Amino acid sequence: MRIATWNINGIKARLEVLLQWLAEEKPDIVCLQEIKTVDEGFPRGEIEALGYNIETHGQKSWNGVAILSLVPFDEVARGLPGDDTDEQARLIEGVFSVESGAIRVCNIYLPNGNPVDTEKFPYKLAWMERLTAFTEQRLALEEPFVLLGDFNLIPAAVDTHDPQAWWGDALYRPESLERFRTLSHLGLTDALRATTAAPVYTFWDFQAGAWRRNAGIRIDHLMLSPQAADRLDGVTVHKDVRGWDKPSDHVPVEGQFSF
Repeated sequence: MRIATWNINGIKARLEVLLQWLAEEKPDIVCLQEIKTVDEGFPRGEIEALGYNIETHGQKSWNGVAILSLVPFDEVARGLPGDDTDEQARLIEGVFSVESGAIRVCNIYLPNGNPVDTEKFPYKLAWMERLTAFTEQRLALEEPFVLLGDFNLIPAAVDTHDPQAWWGDALYRPESLERFRTLSHLGLTDALRATTAAPVYTFWDFQAGAWRRNAGIRIDHLMLSPQAADRLDGVTVHKDVRGWDKPSDHVPVEGQFSF
């Protein structure tokens, strides 16, 4: 089974790119972030024509997440528990039946947190703490669990072209990294780092020729429960998509599993 994450940076602006990639690659499950539309505005028809079931958790103009799946959904949950006042659409989870049993796929768009001297950074940190509590509950189920998406977090120096330039940004500073370590230490495996120690990037800014200079960062991750990590066969970063016409600034990151 092939499970991918992709920050699409606006589903309506990137629909042709998405359709091309889905038609060429045919992944089983695709988790999208930053769809930037309400549920009713999601362009379902052309995607469903490719065989995908669709579940969304949308928001007007900002945020929004979706799961596209060739496998029917057994269950769907929306929103991160722990704060009833939080109206941002940043998490959707699906449960699917496969030959080996049930798998749980949780798609997140973790807050960016910049500028750090505004309320956005405390919101990011609090969201990460809620995510840790949520993940701890999911891991207690002792089932294959894939937590994936745009984490807006650079885990280590190897994950950026210029660690010094990024240090202090909300994506790469002590408070953010401490909470990411706490999350990871619950027993999650970073799928890509389980397969390679080499520098690999998943995001290149639209500014300053970042793509041309390969000035990228790795902020899109697949984090796996022990039961999912045991079934991991490989990870592919579809870097070539960044060079397509009208691309997102992120590229798809795909895990291959023997589910």
